[in-house]
Amino acid sequence: MTTLFDPITLREVTVRNRIWVPPLCQYSVIRRDGVPTDWHLAHLGSFAIGGAGLVLAEATAVVPEGRISPHDTGIWNDAQVEGWRRIVDFLHTQGATAGLQLAHAGRKASVYPEWGFDTRGSIPLDSDDAGGGWQTVSASPIAFEGYSAPRALTLDELPGIVDAFVAGARRAIEAGFDLVELHGAHGYLLHQFLSPLSNRRDDAYGGSLENRARLLLEIVRAVRAELGDAVPILVRFSASDYADGGWDAEQTAIVAGWARDAGADFFDISSGGLVSGVRIPLGPGYQVPFAAQVRSSADVAVSAVGLITEVAQAAAIVESGQADAVMLGREMMRDPHFALRAAHELGVELGYWPPQYLRARWS
Repeated sequence: MTTLFDPITLREVTVRNRIWVPPLCQYSVIRRDGVPTDWHLAHLGSFAIGGAGLVLAEATAVVPEGRISPHDTGIWNDAQVEGWRRIVDFLHTQGATAGLQLAHAGRKASVYPEWGFDTRGSIPLDSDDAGGGWQTVSASPIAFEGYSAPRALTLDELPGIVDAFVAGARRAIEAGFDLVELHGAHGYLLHQFLSPLSNRRDDAYGGSLENRARLLLEIVRAVRAELGDAVPILVRFSASDYADGGWDAEQTAIVAGWARDAGADFFDISSGGLVSGVRIPLGPGYQVPFAAQVRSSADVAVSAVGLITEVAQAAAIVESGQADAVMLGREMMRDPHFALRAAHELGVELGYWPPQYLRARWS
């Protein structure tokens, strides 16, 4: 039986346990240059100190126009590489594995940050608010409800999207990250291509499931070719749009299998984000069945996320084989030392308590 504190090896990277931190957007790059700040060092560093196995940094744009807001982190230039390097170096000193989520927000880009502004939605193109807005892009010219309409990416622009993810992956490894995650969830660009609700194209990137998955698979193959055989590639999926005719767990499992064959190693299963106004059945572990279904149907390794807040709950998910790891977001923000507490509650002796904190260890 696999337990929360068993290590897991992905290619040449071994993660010390199965308690992982998902990407948590902070909207804290006040200078709007995409360079992570002291806030990101303290925020991410606290999880490594607290014993997490993998710490995934927030959705980080591969191009400026791929940012959700002007205050997002980026990985499109060397200054950002240097900013990330000092954070990754600290995570490593605490024994954590460091990952970066590579992202492009597509039609959900160019919006006000979640905090610091009274306004929500798209930033007007002619406004200086939050640093100014920009024209968004997507699979098709269909707006996310309440946001400005995107323009459809042309066929000759799509190789540039692939190249941007490849360059972002290369810079991530230059910054010292151990692995990368491709963001194909929560209604952002790759999800916009995957779902028939947002992809109405009539070319090779629209229509059939194979066509809608084409851009994601091209990115997986290209990133694998760039990174070689040693570096793990994760993919995050939303396993349901919670809307009739939308993306679902069955399609997720099929594409996860294709992505595995293209070079991906692990799948981070979430849900929602493509359309607003849908009814999501929130409750403890509400997305775990999606992870279990994808794991079983596609025979791939997965993590589960979504209102996982209790030690016994997290342990049961891994021990029962529903998922290979658990991602804790809000609970980790409330308690960055969740992993240390979990070890105590489960009677596990850890060799990676920070020596500065040994006086506080439970006896």
